[in-house]
Amino acid sequence: MTEENPTAEAVADTDPARGLAAVRALRTLADRLEGIHVENARNAGWSWQQIAEVLEISRQAVHQKYARRTEDSATE
Repeated sequence: MTEENPTAEAVADTDPARGLAAVRALRTLADRLEGIHVENARNAGWSWQQIAEVLEISRQAVHQKYARRTEDSATE
């Protein structure tokens, strides 16, 4: 027995509401994963530049997006 794959179903779905909801859910998941791994990288001593290079964005962009989050979690 195989489990259903909601992502594959959303790709094949012709209903725009369901397709767009799937895109939103994937975007949310990707943002959460990115945040977790940026924090892991900072905790491991990575520089903002190293993180930016892996994400293929500017150092300023990654710093602006995550600097406050990583500082806040460090003080908790």
